Amino acid sequence: MSIERPWLDHYPTGVPSQIDVNTYASVPAVFEEAFKHFRERPAFANFGHKLTYGQIDEMSRQFAGYLTGELKLGKGDRIAIMMPNVLQYPIALFGALRAGLIVVNTNPMYTARELKHQLEDAGAKVIVVLDNFAATLQQVVAETPIEHIITTGIGDLLGPKGVLINFVLKHVKKMVPAFDLPQAVRFRDALTRGAPHPLQPVTLGHDDIAFLQYTGGTTGVAKGAMLTHGNMIANMLQAGAWVGTNAKPGEEVIITALPLYHIFSLCANGLVFTRLGGLNWLITNPRDMPGFVKELKQSGFTALTGVNTLFNGLLNTPGFAELDFSKLHLTLGGGMAVQRAVADRWKKVTGCTLAEAYGLTETSPAVCINPLDIKEYNASIGLPVPSTDVAIWSEEGQPLPTGEVGELMVRGPQVMKGYWQRPDETIKVLGDDGWLHTGDIAKMDANGYFYIVDRKKDMILVSGFNVYPNEVEDAVMQHPGVLEVAAVGVPDEHSGEVVKLFVVRKDPNLTEEALRQFCRENLTGYKRPKFIEFRDALPKSNVGKILRRELRDEKKATA
Repeated sequence: MSIERPWLDHYPTGVPSQIDVNTYASVPAVFEEAFKHFRERPAFANFGHKLTYGQIDEMSRQFAGYLTGELKLGKGDRIAIMMPNVLQYPIALFGALRAGLIVVNTNPMYTARELKHQLEDAGAKVIVVLDNFAATLQQVVAETPIEHIITTGIGDLLGPKGVLINFVLKHVKKMVPAFDLPQAVRFRDALTRGAPHPLQPVTLGHDDIAFLQYTGGTTGVAKGAMLTHGNMIANMLQAGAWVGTNAKPGEEVIITALPLYHIFSLCANGLVFTRLGGLNWLITNPRDMPGFVKELKQSGFTALTGVNTLFNGLLNTPGFAELDFSKLHLTLGGGMAVQRAVADRWKKVTGCTLAEAYGLTETSPAVCINPLDIKEYNASIGLPVPSTDVAIWSEEGQPLPTGEVGELMVRGPQVMKGYWQRPDETIKVLGDDGWLHTGDIAKMDANGYFYIVDRKKDMILVSGFNVYPNEVEDAVMQHPGVLEVAAVGVPDEHSGEVVKLFVVRKDPNLTEEALRQFCRENLTGYKRPKFIEFRDALPKSNVGKILRRELRDEKKATA
């Protein structure tokens, strides 16, 4: 099928139409190059404490030594990393990849039910978990394949002040629930035990899996997108080419507030800026906006990635507008739609254009990015990145002409290998011809800019995180007082969308508060309903399928 590529005529100066994915053999080759070139430069900072590229090199070598020399793990074994943005994350990540392991990024906010599913599905043998979330692991670890546990505290690598931070979090703020995992090894002890073991060379190629990145895809059951070393290298090079001359090697300070376990932050911040010798300034709890602004003040930041809610939150935090934005030259928004009001205000306050990007877990993630030199927000998701084909298809699978609305399709070296052990699900979205069905409804203009119109999926997007109605409904249906339930997304000015439940009671005495408590126990925060409405019946098709769209449309009509 021939593809029109009008976007190539509108690429920013210096951006190539193609990238050479063979530039690197594997993801470790990327950061090993950075370790060599930027050894004395700071690589990661957290709570003001910095580690250089040389220190990250040494500690990740030690961690790899522990995994291979002590735990006897080998190429292709799965390791779950369940941590927010702390210094231990890049050390565990780089160490695991250097050892040839497959990294299973695990949301620390998972409930026990969600965690058990992911660890079982991935077949993870080892997990690195922050103390704050170890109690959740304790509830299910006996029912998972986990053989080895490594625990750590937020302050463990922060020097003398780290001891104080750990004490305050545990005893003053009570943020570390008690847990009992007697078999666990402390992260620092793992490094010490790994130090005598030399880093064994592991042969990794583009087809080897680097990450199992869990997503609901087009259904509610969480599936692991197999992102290979080739996928990740491709997307790093694609995004890196786009950043191009905008970024100066060895001089950038990028604020990493989105969690590195999220694919956007993982690739854009963790890989692109590590390759550039940049300093990733890790924000452990971006919800603490006053604390976030204090971190920004001391960082000397030049770049920032985030989601719309993050930018909006900063703009509404006292002290943000008074920061020094003279070095800020790159702000990239993804994960959810950027709102015009937020983008306009961001430009006014910071002087830096908020450029919107679009991607998916299944595409490692970047598909389209706006030129970084655009003067103002344009409501577009941008132009396809190098070596990427994007097309709009009809429901019959035929390419549609410019301006027509249809499903956004993607083909390129960043498209996943498939879903882990789910060939049936893979075939639904990924054809033999390499085209990936995104499930998003879009259109392209004459200049090759793409615009999202709607979502084909019933997916709900809460602050950049995918919420799949099937999963929410499956959890709520476990309550003995629920007969039927439908979960839909409704607009919200703070998080883009929130979950609303429509429930038919089995038990007439079931209260809203009782159901909310049940949801708190079984669903991560962003998946919990903000609204619950009890109904006598739910709209259904002639085959008995609950019609979520009718409920959504009904909500829009009354809004």
